[in-house]
Amino acid sequence: MGERISSFKDLRVYKLAFEIQQGILDISKRFLREERYALTDQIRRASRSIGANISEAWQKRRYVAHFVSKLTDADGEQRGEPVKRETIVRMARSIAHRGPDDEGYFISGPLGLGFRRLSIIDLAGGHQPMSDAEETVWLIFNGEIYNYMELREELRGKGHQFRTKSDTEVIIHGYKEWGSDVFNRLNGMFGLAIWDVLNERLVLARDAMGIKLVYYRLADGQLTFGSEIRAILAAKDSKAQVDPIALNLFLRFRYTPSPLTIFKGIRKLAPGTMLILENGQCREERWYNYMPVPFSGRKEEKQAAEELLELYRGAVKRHLLSDVPVGILLSGGIDSGLLLALMNEQGGPWPAYSVGYGKSFEDDELTDAAETARILGARHLTVKLDQAEFERSLPKIVECLEEPVATSSIVPMYFVSQRARQDVKVALIGQGPDELFGGYTRHLGVHYGDWWRRLPSVIRSSVSFAVGRLPRNEALKRGVCSLGTPDRMKRYQDVFSLAPANTIDRLFRDDILRDRNGHELFDYWRGLIPQMIHTDELGGFQLLEIRSSLPDELLMYADKLSMAHSLEVRVPYLDRTVVEYVQRLGAGFKVRNGNRKWLHRRVCAHYLPSHILKRKKRGFAVNVVDDWFHSSLNGELQEMLLDKSSLMFSLLKPNSVRKLLSDHRSARQDNHKLLFSLVMLEQWLRRSCSHTRPSLFANRTIGLS
Repeated sequence: MGERISSFKDLRVYKLAFEIQQGILDISKRFLREERYALTDQIRRASRSIGANISEAWQKRRYVAHFVSKLTDADGEQRGEPVKRETIVRMARSIAHRGPDDEGYFISGPLGLGFRRLSIIDLAGGHQPMSDAEETVWLIFNGEIYNYMELREELRGKGHQFRTKSDTEVIIHGYKEWGSDVFNRLNGMFGLAIWDVLNERLVLARDAMGIKLVYYRLADGQLTFGSEIRAILAAKDSKAQVDPIALNLFLRFRYTPSPLTIFKGIRKLAPGTMLILENGQCREERWYNYMPVPFSGRKEEKQAAEELLELYRGAVKRHLLSDVPVGILLSGGIDSGLLLALMNEQGGPWPAYSVGYGKSFEDDELTDAAETARILGARHLTVKLDQAEFERSLPKIVECLEEPVATSSIVPMYFVSQRARQDVKVALIGQGPDELFGGYTRHLGVHYGDWWRRLPSVIRSSVSFAVGRLPRNEALKRGVCSLGTPDRMKRYQDVFSLAPANTIDRLFRDDILRDRNGHELFDYWRGLIPQMIHTDELGGFQLLEIRSSLPDELLMYADKLSMAHSLEVRVPYLDRTVVEYVQRLGAGFKVRNGNRKWLHRRVCAHYLPSHILKRKKRGFAVNVVDDWFHSSLNGELQEMLLDKSSLMFSLLKPNSVRKLLSDHRSARQDNHKLLFSLVMLEQWLRRSCSHTRPSLFANRTIGLS
């Protein structure tokens, strides 16, 4: 870039230019803010011209850092301490498993950005952090944008020029053209940070479906953020405390809903939201406000099936976009079977990866998956687990998750991802149709709940009393109780619950939850109520499911456990075009005559034989894992629940936990899901926390090292 410094005179000219710049910036404090930005932009351009003969290291790195810090002074705000490069490097390298191919850093006064890259698209040109040519917008971006080529052409038509073939650069120019509204134009998965130099604005954002994650902590005047919690903890040599309210929600729902995490003071962006830092203030906003409105007129069944199929085809084609090998995580069910069939329309044969447990288990689905792979011409590759491996791997898997998640499918997900990464960098999964089309038993209850609530109260009371006296059958008891709740949001919350709120509250020591109001989840859902105005009963429940339990439980562990092996997992059924179409359909297209996923099954029938359509739902054979957990309750896992020195008992009452276990073993109640949650909590505490048991009179604190 021009000539290098040739004499001491050149240095004096450069020094003089900066002295003039600093003087003008000091004077600019007298101007209005808008005039100040325009003035500093002109100064920046002039300084670049004067310094054109300085080496790239001088001109770009030192100059940019100096300018940003001085601009902060000009705004009359307190300038933060410069970021130490070793801090950013330490944070980035704590998540090196997410990006083993490349690393990059941008340090600018009090701002630091670090990135670890898993190269998928434009392997040579996608280095991050990335900026525009003028270095006015910087970006770090985790994920994929599937419509980036269309956006690229649109932006070219508006005069934007591109230097790479990456989707990263499209986001940068999209932000320059549309501001934060660019997020509404992106069809993909992302967790990202944008540094707007001219406006001194930092924007963090999470994609609409919450496939990728963004965590952050705002403390002591410092904002730290990352794709995983471990990056935030690496920023400071400090201990994070367990948040009792978040823990209460975890035990009730099996996951910690956004914006909370299990750590006090560390939050995660909810799907479709962003965090904006500017003018010394930090605020969260919801950028994705899609409001599903039912289709006008009656939609014919054949038309709906054809339209859905075309949306599926388009989504799969987009999700196969990659410069590296792609495969599929294949179960024995219809969702991944249809996905493989649609992939075949774009090429193949594809490698398909499945989990098996051996012939001794009736619910093992390896045979079903192998048959699907054979029918559809895939190369079938398997990994087999046993109970010993299940128990041995739990602590390691919990560490990968960073937060406790109490679903048994985490174990097969971890190992199938590990096997797939031996061959491919990208794998498609069939997550989504159960939530979109009502594939779970709870959807039947929600859909037919109106019928139940219309019954005379005397009948409902009699049935509820009879059900309540049944041994075990906790799911049925909760369903009967929750579906009779008149308030819609409270009813939805109760359907999601593993146990009644008072049951969970009674597990805690008396002084732990004194500050809670009991309505935390509803408070977080409140911002979604406007999107539910036009939905029917089932549609409203599914909207919350898609915005809460799906991203914060299933998609969270899919991302963490796949990226633990540097594998990118993509979810075609959650393409925005698919989700937004299905949300406009009435409940009759989802649940009909007691049959779940009705329209989705109609599409599957075009590709899959009838005997596959009739297979029992198993997922990744989670029933096997549940059986292992049941038998493990007689061994080491049981000891965790009975041992008074277990770490959980700094927050929970040993006697209350012991009663849960006793009722379960005596067959009076089926508490295995709640007990599994407690085991996962203890595993997480033992793996992740340094703990000093406090005296009875001290504040109880569990700290992370």
